[in-house]
Amino acid sequence: MSDQVKITCDELERDGFSQIPLFECIVAEVSEENKSKEGFTTVGYALYFYIYSTWKGRSMYLEDLYVMPEFRGFGIGKSLLSTVAKVAKEKQCVRLQLNVLDWHTSARDFYAAKGARDLTVEEGWHLIRFDGQGLDHLANEAPKN
Repeated sequence: MSDQVKITCDELERDGFSQIPLFECIVAEVSEENKSKEGFTTVGYALYFYIYSTWKGRSMYLEDLYVMPEFRGFGIGKSLLSTVAKVAKEKQCVRLQLNVLDWHTSARDFYAAKGARDLTVEEGWHLIRFDGQGLDHLANEAPKN
């Protein structure tokens, strides 16, 4: 889905490494002798940020969990996910939340095997988004200061 990526490296650096970062990231690295075919030693990452529930309190949202295909099946994804969960618990978050595309059954199975619940089926939640013209239109309806 690389065709859908619209963010620049500068924006990513600004948002993640400013005085008040909008996200945090954990990376998985391998030794130089085990680097990827392309020569990378960073082979995976988990990007997350904090959210708040008026029902439950502090929460964490996992935006991305990625492991390069040639490094999958070695427990790297599980380790990244477990580390994010540990950070969430250390920050007193009561839940870790994420979205998975309906067609991505291997990811859904992975999370389910780790104890995740599918709220789409269980509670009937729908993912709602405002973006583009919808976001512009909604913002233009806001009262003037």
